[in-house]
Amino acid sequence: MSSDVPPSADVPPVEDPDVAADRIVAAFARMSGLFLSAETVSTGLKVVTALAVDMVPHTVGAGISLVNSEGGRTTAAATDPVVERADDLQYRLGSGPCLAAWADRVVVRIDDLAADERWPIWSRRAAELGLASSLSAPLVAGTQSLGAIKVYAARPAAYGAREEHLLTMFSSQAAMLLAGMRTAEAAERVSGRIADSLRGREVITLAKGIIMAREGVDERAAFLILAHTARRQGSTVRRVAERLAVSTAGRRR
Repeated sequence: MSSDVPPSADVPPVEDPDVAADRIVAAFARMSGLFLSAETVSTGLKVVTALAVDMVPHTVGAGISLVNSEGGRTTAAATDPVVERADDLQYRLGSGPCLAAWADRVVVRIDDLAADERWPIWSRRAAELGLASSLSAPLVAGTQSLGAIKVYAARPAAYGAREEHLLTMFSSQAAMLLAGMRTAEAAERVSGRIADSLRGREVITLAKGIIMAREGVDERAAFLILAHTARRQGSTVRRVAERLAVSTAGRRR
């Protein structure tokens, strides 16, 4: 981590430990509550980045990097377009502090983007965007590295050991909430597919009952009639069953 910037009047004062602890507790409480009310992972991530800006002193922008549905790295949420531009440059270069934090599961701090030599191309370009220092932490849930969260400041040496601790604690909580929300969202999708499948079976059963009563045939014959009709119409058995159920209900009104 870059820590060779000489002390100066611009270096922020050390935050009181009690204030830092209160800041973490308050952020965790807000994050948990807002996550529970978030409708999707996307809205939950926006909550996390906004809280990161509030929690880590001197931060002007925050973002979260994850893997998208195509397997590529992407900025899933950001508080400012400049964060997205800085991230996009990392993805195109294939290197940078956020990607290093993600891959190595370590906190990465850059005290002065204009002087950093680890990722000189990215750092200089980020500095041109008005960013001066950065702090990146991995999002790790159990054994799985989900991505990384990063914060940026507009002045050099804005972050130190205390901010590293704050972001590490914050990222751990965010990773657990993100993993839980992804699991819940996946379970909801599966439940929806199961419910849809059950509804399909119910409407087919209803249609078979209508045919059995109307034609005086058994269940197997009724299903064969549905299947034959579906082939003739170039449709599905479920679609034919739905139309039959709707038309029969309409005649009975």
